[in-house]
Amino acid sequence: MRKTAAVLPDLSPAVADALRTAFLRARYTPDGVRALLGSSAHAALGRGEPEPAFRAAADGGELGVLVRLLLLGATEPDPAVTAALAPCSPADAAAAGLIARDGPGWKAVLDVRPYAEEDGPPWWVVSDLDARRQERDHVTGVGAASLTLAAATVRTPAGSVLDLGTGCGVQALHATRHAGSVTGTDLAPRALATARATFALSGVDVELLEGPWLAPVAGRTFDRIVSNPPFVPGPGRVELVYRDSGAAGDDALTALVADLPRHLAPGGVAQLLGSWLHVRGQDWPERVTSWLPDGIDAWILQREVADPALHVGTWLRDAGLDPAAPATRARAAEWLDWLDVAGVEAIGFGMLTLRVPERGPGTVVVEDLPGAVDDPLGPEVAGWLDRVDWLRAHAADDELLGARLAVAPGVVLERWSEPGETGWAEAGASVARMDGPRWRHEVDEPGAALLAGCRGELPLGDVVELLAFAHDRPTDALVAESLPAVRELVRHGLLVPA
Repeated sequence: MRKTAAVLPDLSPAVADALRTAFLRARYTPDGVRALLGSSAHAALGRGEPEPAFRAAADGGELGVLVRLLLLGATEPDPAVTAALAPCSPADAAAAGLIARDGPGWKAVLDVRPYAEEDGPPWWVVSDLDARRQERDHVTGVGAASLTLAAATVRTPAGSVLDLGTGCGVQALHATRHAGSVTGTDLAPRALATARATFALSGVDVELLEGPWLAPVAGRTFDRIVSNPPFVPGPGRVELVYRDSGAAGDDALTALVADLPRHLAPGGVAQLLGSWLHVRGQDWPERVTSWLPDGIDAWILQREVADPALHVGTWLRDAGLDPAAPATRARAAEWLDWLDVAGVEAIGFGMLTLRVPERGPGTVVVEDLPGAVDDPLGPEVAGWLDRVDWLRAHAADDELLGARLAVAPGVVLERWSEPGETGWAEAGASVARMDGPRWRHEVDEPGAALLAGCRGELPLGDVVELLAFAHDRPTDALVAESLPAVRELVRHGLLVPA
């Protein structure tokens, strides 16, 4: 790895307040930047194509100066920077580690990026520039993984939240909107320094603790834990702190999943991103569920599966390396050799949600997400936890048969046909949600009729009895056949308590 000297950011309250005043005055906010650049240039910037943004920001006044300086990496003249940062002087911003002299002008030393939740106040996230991507302690900014986790996090009110491995502080920022107190931990001093700068600029209060994994919060419990840990499976070494755990394969995730529940208060929820190995001759869901302590709720969602070559190539490019360079090829060969020796056929990536239930046995479900999810996953996770609680309270068959259920809004019945000798012949049917993860379940004719009868007017048992009479089927047999499917339909939100 290359070595470059880098000063840690250190913003005094006065400097942070002055910069926040300047940013708000110039509208250096997500809405302000989007309005200045326009949709096309803003989208191009998100793809890593800066030229349209340079053109759009050329006549943008003080906002244009801040965009070119802090987002686009341009050197801006002293008078323009002085005006744009007022009441903070460029010298004070430089002393805080955000900008530096570059000839007669100023250039950014760190990425300072506007960020916000929908309908929320603006924040500013401090992270490293791309020029440091190959440094061991590089601190990444608001990337795809951060956004994925943020969109999947449960946002109901919580007393305390732990952001484990906070990095530049993205998840902790979100947590301040719904938690009474927020704690962030990280083992990298540079990450903690950038997170501290993020929180100072954004005007939020977060406790920051240094140390590996859960060591800084030994003996403490939280209502929520959220984590985007170094989850990339590979040889047991650390080249990049944000990516590599130091443990081989998915051993670090194994240990973390086993340890997290003891830091959750009763009813507490942990959510984290992770990657797991698909090992030759082993069932991957069995591997992952074997890591879980007894008695917890766990929902493990696999979003993507990559073959070893794609996995290695993706993460080497993420580090800013040229895949064709001899040194990069040597790293790729070593990584691929390790995966081959370990019997790895593929690498899964997804979301793990863990909960310590307040009563009753735990529920463990492992499944693949059915395609892309356009809607934020957080409400779906919250709904899944509520539905698991409801099913636990109706675990006995007579309790479920006594419940009134209704087909959820947005659920449709789909039928498909296949060509035959005399035309189209019906081949099957399914019920599907048109929102969230688009869960889909195949149903036969009695199943479709049962769902049609679930209008919340009659207990489920009465609906089954009527269906048994209509189809000339024994009621007990239809109950035994229907209840497992009903439980799955409730868990996926296609049937809801009336």
